Amino acid sequence: MRPRFFGATASVAALGLLGSLVTGCGSSGGGDGKTTLRLVAAEYGTSPSTSSKAYWDKLTAAFTAAHPGKKVEVTLYPWADVDREVTRMVKEGNAPDVALMGAYSDFAAQGRLYAASELLPIRTEANFLPPLAEAGSVNHTLYGLPFVASSRLLFYNEELFDKAGAKPPKTWSDLEEAARALKSEGVRFPYALPLGPEEAHAEALIWELSNGGGYADDGGGYSIASEENTQTFRWIKDKLVAPGLTGPVPPAELNRQDAFAAFLRGEVGMLNGYPSLLHEARAKGIKVGTLNMPVSDTLGEGRVPPSVGVADWMMAFKHEDNRELAGDFLEFVYEDKNLNEFAGRYHLLPSTVSATQTNKDAAADPSGEQFLTALRGARLYPVNEPSWLQVSNIIKRNIGKAVAPSADPKAVLEDIAQQAREAAKQK
Repeated sequence: MRPRFFGATASVAALGLLGSLVTGCGSSGGGDGKTTLRLVAAEYGTSPSTSSKAYWDKLTAAFTAAHPGKKVEVTLYPWADVDREVTRMVKEGNAPDVALMGAYSDFAAQGRLYAASELLPIRTEANFLPPLAEAGSVNHTLYGLPFVASSRLLFYNEELFDKAGAKPPKTWSDLEEAARALKSEGVRFPYALPLGPEEAHAEALIWELSNGGGYADDGGGYSIASEENTQTFRWIKDKLVAPGLTGPVPPAELNRQDAFAAFLRGEVGMLNGYPSLLHEARAKGIKVGTLNMPVSDTLGEGRVPPSVGVADWMMAFKHEDNRELAGDFLEFVYEDKNLNEFAGRYHLLPSTVSATQTNKDAAADPSGEQFLTALRGARLYPVNEPSWLQVSNIIKRNIGKAVAPSADPKAVLEDIAQQAREAAKQK
């Protein structure tokens, strides 16, 4: 989840075409309709040994065995490239039948995607977790099918906290107090604040939600420069960045993966993370506590702000005679065993109600259940806004400036908001 999550982790290289696999069951027209489905998907692995290829090989082999006469071709691209590559294919009139990537709404606005109701049985469409289904819908019609997801929790290094005599924070003031105690013990990053261009929009939204703000208002428009968001970044700048509680790297230059790497080295007291980081940290013997994001003192202790949720999206492009094949394939993908196998492989969360109920990782780990609980009430990016892909890039490149020493947070947010309005007008 980007990731991004939301997306998930980026691959070091595209792995290319996995090949055609023979499958069956034919269409009701006795051989009419499309027989080869082209899937373009993001690569979730970080090396050949963790590549998504193994999963898709197994799944497509099972699908073809159950649908004689059908074929599936899978092409994997790194997360850094997949959105751009699919967009290029669409512009060239060569869209895949199904894509798994980070955004869908631009294609939905162009009328290029099937609605879920045209592809899936009612029981399958109704099985998506409500916050994810809402984010995947445009004008109350589901186009983006959530695949795997993640939610964010505040991680803290229990050993560093114990050494500093710090307490797990419930409010922003508690967080500041804990960060000061950690700094006094020489912790390099008391609170790691990754507002670099890799995934600044996630960290920013986590903080905004904890003060009653966010990226979008109730009417669906952008609210980037709201009073709540302005207060949030002013507090971060004055209370965390200025006193040096965010570490030696300026937040605008600290990317998520660098912050995660520092956490795994034991150099970070607190940061926001998702399930795969928790798994890696525990594998290294780091004792990690997990909390809901502390709430602002303005909202008051006892309030639980929504978590940030990140999902990756399946979508089916309209082509002549491909609707039945695309629907059969997607129904197969969303079977609990298949969805949970992928989610478990990358320590992410499945996107359906039934799969979360049978998710073995969550059942075995209280923190896993905590992530699932957070996801059920999570707030996602406004991915159903066609301009979101462009706006998220604007946020990623600029939001870190709001906490720079000489910055006026309000002016920075208003500049981002103006660029977002211009982007929305173009869609």
